[in-house]
Amino acid sequence: MDGIGGHIDLTDLERFADGFPYAVFDLLRREVPVWFHEPTAHTPDGEGFWVLSRYDDVVAAASDAGTFSSETGGARDGGGTLIEDLPRGFAAGVLLNMMDDPRHAAFRRLLRPSVAPRTLRLIEDDLARRAARIVDAALAKGECDLLVDIAAELPLQAVAQLLGVPQEDRHRLLEWANVTLDYDDRELGQATERTRQAAAEMFAYGSGLLADKRETPADDLLSLAAHGRIDGEPLADLEQTMLFNLMIAAGSETTRNSLALGVLALVGDPAAWQAINEPSLLDTTVEEMLRWASPTPYNRRTATRDVEIGGRTIRAGDKVTLWWASANRDERVFTDPYRFDITRHPNPHLAFGRGGHFCLGATLARMEMRVVLRALADRVAAIELTGPVEFVRSNKHTGLRHMPVRLEPR
Repeated sequence: MDGIGGHIDLTDLERFADGFPYAVFDLLRREVPVWFHEPTAHTPDGEGFWVLSRYDDVVAAASDAGTFSSETGGARDGGGTLIEDLPRGFAAGVLLNMMDDPRHAAFRRLLRPSVAPRTLRLIEDDLARRAARIVDAALAKGECDLLVDIAAELPLQAVAQLLGVPQEDRHRLLEWANVTLDYDDRELGQATERTRQAAAEMFAYGSGLLADKRETPADDLLSLAAHGRIDGEPLADLEQTMLFNLMIAAGSETTRNSLALGVLALVGDPAAWQAINEPSLLDTTVEEMLRWASPTPYNRRTATRDVEIGGRTIRAGDKVTLWWASANRDERVFTDPYRFDITRHPNPHLAFGRGGHFCLGATLARMEMRVVLRALADRVAAIELTGPVEFVRSNKHTGLRHMPVRLEPR
């Protein structure tokens, strides 16, 4: 085992209980940027994996889907984008983010019209009105949970609208997604009765909703999936329901955490908070929030062939983890990477990934962040923390459970 790496366990979730351990990855980038993580007592499958921590290595692997599969590789039966193997035919190869081309590319082409910039511009004014109402409601309370009351609410409303989910059901979906994504009562690769029940209820809800869309289609993404064709064939029922599950989780979790962690960075910088009222800085602030938060810290790939990176030989079938959060602090790419700089430009962050699996919802996420930030800047003079923030205990999602604040109106 690499000497420096012997003291690091990236599968021990306590290391992530107070946020992403950036100092650990500073060390890895400097000393062992291509590092084989031996299995520990916490590591699912009892199997080690490669860790890529430098920006250039992460980009190279993400851009070579032929060598680094999102589905499987070598003689492996399972695969996917988590450290633990997920079964092929249920998760790997069925979930959009765990598919390889050509089916992955065809699936994206089917869905792309629903999230194309031209389509989303038609709903931007509606999202802005929703954001204003959300912030006004939080201001009326004076003290609120910024994560729950503001950062989570607009993405949740938007993904419900996009998918064709009744708005009155949106908080049930959020609760199910939170339970399945969090590790507050379990370790990697484990399920509890609570997580199994939440997953089953969300699956059943999605299956029923899709059945309704097949009978009565509407102008929404789920109807598109329910009636879409790839190579002349309809999507399998399981593919459709797994897409619903993915969109509920990805469409709400990443944006809310980027917003909350970005606002948290601004809380300690009143001058920057005042500066974001400048329209020219709104977009660069959103990009810096995305880089800063890096809400999806890593994605796993599986090597399909023997390949050399950084002088190390990765074998076919090996698990390879791409650490976006580490790349977004790489001093070789980002000047003064630990400074939250709302004027940072260029800002080639990897918060949405890179290559063929670049986040399909990136345009929507940016739009949601922009309208919420504008509503906050227009209405709130200052934000003060009234208690400690509570992080999610996970190495797969960097985010908050709670962020208690006091809002001072303009």
